[in-house]
Amino acid sequence: MDVALEKRQVQRAYELYAPVYDFIFDWIFAPGRSAAIGGLDLQRSDSVLEVGIGTGLNLPLYPWSCHLTGIDLSQEMLDKAVERVQDLAMPNVVLKVMDATSMDFGENEFDKAAATYTISAVPDPVAVLREMRRVVKPGGIIVILNHFRSQRRVTGWTEDLLAPVCTRLGWKSNLMMEPLLEQVGLVPESITHVNMFKGWRLVKCINGK
Repeated sequence: MDVALEKRQVQRAYELYAPVYDFIFDWIFAPGRSAAIGGLDLQRSDSVLEVGIGTGLNLPLYPWSCHLTGIDLSQEMLDKAVERVQDLAMPNVVLKVMDATSMDFGENEFDKAAATYTISAVPDPVAVLREMRRVVKPGGIIVILNHFRSQRRVTGWTEDLLAPVCTRLGWKSNLMMEPLLEQVGLVPESITHVNMFKGWRLVKCINGK
């Protein structure tokens, strides 16, 4: 897969987004985020990884007792997530600046993992999903919430046309879902269309290893 986004480019983009990220992304994308965390089917003892946790908008959706590790490439975004953890008084949350393409975790370390609005914003989606598979236990749930290239001809063509502009803004508009999942060996258990105009897909997979 063509690596269209460089890490530094993504970092610069989200450094700029950090002050206004919550305002833009909170209410518009809230239904998808809620559905994604619900799709993890969290149990009290689960250890969960959130890749690209950003400012921590998903944090209120997790059970208070949840053992959650959140990683992000942007320190500016994580600074806001730290404040949110403190405000929510969540005792079992660990936040780390980390490159999701090369995670500093052992194999089978987590029961479940989620990436919400993240996969199209990383330089190498294949590497990130392979790492998620590596660190999640066999049989564990992996949830991906993302905009993927439309299967409708005109819409897909428009997303291709806008791709160079979107790349400069820090995300891919025309990432194709099926080839991506096939390349990393993930088989969807369910695919749900969410958010405004049903333009985002919530993909739930069981880690088969």
